[in-house]
Amino acid sequence: MGLGIRNSVELAIKQANAAKAIPGWTLELAAEDDQATADVGANAATKLAADDAVVAVVGTLNSGVAQSVQPILNSANILMVSPANTGVSLTIGADPAAPKRTYPNYFRVCTTDAVQGPFAAQYLYEAGFKKIAVVNDKKPYGQGLAMEVAKKFKALGGEVVAEETVNKDDKDFSTVISLIKPKNPEVVYFGTEYQLAGPMSQQMKAAGLNVPLMGGDGIYDGKFIELAGANSTGDLATSVVAPVDALASSKAFVDAYTAAGFKDGYSAYGAYSYDAANAIIAALKTSLGTSADAKAARAGTIAAMPPVTFDGASGKVGFDAYGDATAKVLTVYTVDAGKWVAKKTGELK
Repeated sequence: MGLGIRNSVELAIKQANAAKAIPGWTLELAAEDDQATADVGANAATKLAADDAVVAVVGTLNSGVAQSVQPILNSANILMVSPANTGVSLTIGADPAAPKRTYPNYFRVCTTDAVQGPFAAQYLYEAGFKKIAVVNDKKPYGQGLAMEVAKKFKALGGEVVAEETVNKDDKDFSTVISLIKPKNPEVVYFGTEYQLAGPMSQQMKAAGLNVPLMGGDGIYDGKFIELAGANSTGDLATSVVAPVDALASSKAFVDAYTAAGFKDGYSAYGAYSYDAANAIIAALKTSLGTSADAKAARAGTIAAMPPVTFDGASGKVGFDAYGDATAKVLTVYTVDAGKWVAKKTGELK
């Protein structure tokens, strides 16, 4: 997933430079790997903040890493636009009932777990599932997503027969499977990423728990299918956007990415990352035009971000008062013949 993010940002930068989008300035990519680890992400953010040429950041992938990166970049007046963070508190704070903007430098182009989780629960209930088991990996992303699914499913009248946790580095899921199986769920919702969800799906079926596994956008990747194996057919995932191949606005991105010859695919977050980079570039057209150097443009770039809006690769890009994406379209995918296939696109009711 990280490679797709990096490549898509690089593509946006190359296109901007070729078009001389910001006269007198050349954009460069300085990629850092946070290894999906908060401390590593904090170190990377500190390194970038100390570089006077850095004016904005596309990232992070993980909500848990974003929590450590946000304050560092905010203190340095560096704009941060995430293509993938879905943790609700990153923008509105810990109390959804009393939302408060957390960091003025932070924006995202994807929707949040407050929409994605209930959308998944809504889909399951309307598809006829009445009993689910919910599992999470104790990380902010997985925990928040699982909590939202369970809450919405209960509100709709469904039964959550089990709510269990695993550790973020587990490989053997026999214990949690043995706890869930006797309760006869019709589907297992797992708040995590594909590294855990794939083996969980494989081990569930091997243990005789032959029901679909569903997860969020963190499992929507070809690697999930590789890890889950042949019995992953029927497993489900949500993605926080309409299918890329269904959007007219995404065709130019897909064609350009293919023509660029990147070794790796754009993955689940390529279109979002491309849009995040282009949103930053739109803000830079304002801030760099009035600044003598990049560091001096940092605060101006943040100030120029709220009104940015355009038709992007992932759909309509725009931001609300908290820095959240205004678009709320999601898609449910299912595994069919070894591939993710779009099953339903819509909005939360």
